[in-house]
Amino acid sequence: MRSTLFTLLFFVVCNAIFGQNYTTTMPPAGVRTMAEWEETGTLLVAWNSYKPAITQIVKAAKKECKVLVCCNTQSDIQNAKNTIADTSSNIEFAIIPPSTVWIRDYGPTTVYQNDVDSIYLIDWIYNRANRENDDNLPVVYGAYAGIPVYSTKIPQNDMVNTGGNFMSDGMGTAFASKLVLRNNNQLMDGEGNNGNDIFGTANHTAQSIDALMDDYMGIKRYIKMKELPFDGIHHIDMHMKLLDEETILLGQYPNGVSDGPQIEANIQYVLDSFKTSFGRDFRVLRMPMPSINGGFPPYPNKALYPTYVNMLIVNKTIIMPKYNHVMDVAAQDTLKKYMPGYEIVAIDCISPANNNPINSGGAIHCISKEVGVQQPLRIVHAAIRSADVDIPAQWQVKSLVQHRSGIAGVSLFYTTNLNTGYTEIPMTASSTANYFEANIPIQPAGTTIYYYIHATANDGKTINRPMPAPEGYWTFKAVQSSSTRWEDVAKMAAIYPNPASAITVVPVNVKSTVRANVLLVNMFGQVISTIFEGEIPTGSHNYFIHADQYPAGIYQVVLQTAHQQITQKLVIAE
Repeated sequence: MRSTLFTLLFFVVCNAIFGQNYTTTMPPAGVRTMAEWEETGTLLVAWNSYKPAITQIVKAAKKECKVLVCCNTQSDIQNAKNTIADTSSNIEFAIIPPSTVWIRDYGPTTVYQNDVDSIYLIDWIYNRANRENDDNLPVVYGAYAGIPVYSTKIPQNDMVNTGGNFMSDGMGTAFASKLVLRNNNQLMDGEGNNGNDIFGTANHTAQSIDALMDDYMGIKRYIKMKELPFDGIHHIDMHMKLLDEETILLGQYPNGVSDGPQIEANIQYVLDSFKTSFGRDFRVLRMPMPSINGGFPPYPNKALYPTYVNMLIVNKTIIMPKYNHVMDVAAQDTLKKYMPGYEIVAIDCISPANNNPINSGGAIHCISKEVGVQQPLRIVHAAIRSADVDIPAQWQVKSLVQHRSGIAGVSLFYTTNLNTGYTEIPMTASSTANYFEANIPIQPAGTTIYYYIHATANDGKTINRPMPAPEGYWTFKAVQSSSTRWEDVAKMAAIYPNPASAITVVPVNVKSTVRANVLLVNMFGQVISTIFEGEIPTGSHNYFIHADQYPAGIYQVVLQTAHQQITQKLVIAE
């Protein structure tokens, strides 16, 4: 059990050495937790184990931000310098002693006062016993960086938490598994499951945990999902990733396999119970989970939990794991599609040469921790969706833009052809404080529009959103205005024959002319073939799949319009 006396003595010593950098009081009211896609000022890594993978992370991140390699001794610093062998001024080494490599879980979490003002760090009780160096690293780093640290380590504000089981949208909503409930209650998690609070915290209820997260981090909605049966650490970063304020990248297993059923149940709970911070439905994208030697978790006597979702976003670069697997390239291509313009760096997490971090149940996100910049230039925007654009006039782009020095100007850039450049439209201040607006001119039906936002602060700082723009962008497709109810426009009758082994008929009926795709999708959610793409005239039509061209197995046939997605199962026989 954690010793309160030891903790108090530690605080006294730290404050004596470092000044009033570390406190157990709450931060000032009005803090906001940084989202992981916001500006990273420093990336922290621990020079402890998996050093080949750490070295590659350092080299990938150094062009985006400062990278601080936390070491135990001067000898470790020299070893790290020799191994990394890079003299970039963006790489620093310091004696900030880690016990283990899993800095995501015990490292500090960034919050800002009044959205973009003073930066603070939050220090939870690490949910591992007898790792005092890890648990105390946030205060040592805070002193090194000159950033105030606020701790949840003294009753009644004590709370156990772990960074791999926390994800914020930057707007007051956060996600976790119910591990956070068990870690803070000796009895149970509220569902009859045994608690595992071995740290002497105040046996918090879900409500008191929510209150602490609000007080220390400005989290107004703390969404907690059921733990997965086969993920031994129960951290959500092993199977989900927030790509922006409204987009969830979700790990996907074959139907009925491994943790797939619970993941799907969890995301359905989220979709049924919550909206985004903009009041809209979450957008869910899928990333297949790779098998190892033909199998999926649980693996006998291994913590092995291979996943592509355990990735790091560091400004304009995404660092993701790979496994020398046939799906590695497809996973990278999928991420390029979902996050255009970002540089994608894939690091081997399974080979013996890299010490196999995934064999211990973690990957890239687990062994890195971002700290925000001192003065962020923040752009927040609810991206236009194709389903939103059936309107008779121009499309309004509205964005929250903030900087401590104030905003000198905001511009909207849009194009309908990425090869011909963008058109700039100045955005004007709206009646709502810190919001700016502009309109994209109406485009012909079927036109794809690409756009991004550029902001300049009064002190001269600039930023784009998406950050890698103009190579990165948001995109939507113009839809013809119609009085017809969109959800009733297209229907797909029963596919026949099914099971299929030769020519297979996909009957489609539409009430009014509509642009649509008919897709053949495999069990991993990957599009195998586009059966039809274009405009479907009013009436009944048949589309054909030559089933003998595809391997036997279970597929989905998807009829997709701007406002509908209809799916049928198709079995292709030998």
